[in-house]
Amino acid sequence: MSEPVRRALVASPTAPAQAAAAELTDRYDWVSLDDADQVIALGGDGFMLQTLHAMLESRRSVPVFGMNLGTVGFLMNEWRLDGLDRRLERAKPFKVSPLTMTATTIDGQTRVLPAINEVSLLRETRQTAKLEVTVNDRVVLPELVCDGILAATPAGSTAYNLSANGPILPLGSAMIALTPISAFRPRRWRGAVLPDKARIGITVLEADKRPVSAVADQREVRDVASVAIAIDHHRDLTLLFDPEHALDDRITMEQFAA
Repeated sequence: MSEPVRRALVASPTAPAQAAAAELTDRYDWVSLDDADQVIALGGDGFMLQTLHAMLESRRSVPVFGMNLGTVGFLMNEWRLDGLDRRLERAKPFKVSPLTMTATTIDGQTRVLPAINEVSLLRETRQTAKLEVTVNDRVVLPELVCDGILAATPAGSTAYNLSANGPILPLGSAMIALTPISAFRPRRWRGAVLPDKARIGITVLEADKRPVSAVADQREVRDVASVAIAIDHHRDLTLLFDPEHALDDRITMEQFAA
């Protein structure tokens, strides 16, 4: 007989998530995060990102089944108290490969941060940013004048990337979306879709005069001089979805949203 699956429960500090956690605690058996084979996360997309980042930091990754008790819930399943065991038996797994951002500041400090959705560079002042963009060490844009630029994973392509008019990438497409934010010059550049093996480099031109910050999901590094971005396939994460609400189908249907 196979061993039962050990599950841990984590919840956002919001009142709805905490109330749901109390109900689940009374209904099912739970173990600590360190002992779990699966994690149930209650909250919204922001809390799911926090949960996944905690796994990246601990270097211990187990599948996560999220239930939406937040606002958008794109990365979450529907909240239901009943039938959890059956749902988890039927759940469809999806691998998510995070980006790694290596940011070097103008005073020479280096920060290395993961990003599950996107890495974005944004101007810090009223002056536009001036950026040099390379792909695999080849200069593809000698000078991009803009509010910023972002690189998004398929899982993150429907978030900030979509708001910036970037392309929606199907899950499993092995692509990265490179999308400008309010580009002034060259005016006709609308971005690029790159293979996920591509190494993206961004150098801030006139960094002292036109300061730029770099953000990996929710963590910011200010006054950057250069940023390197690449997919890290050695740190894949697994999300679990109800078959009728799978992430790949959600991403596909976003292309037809009004």
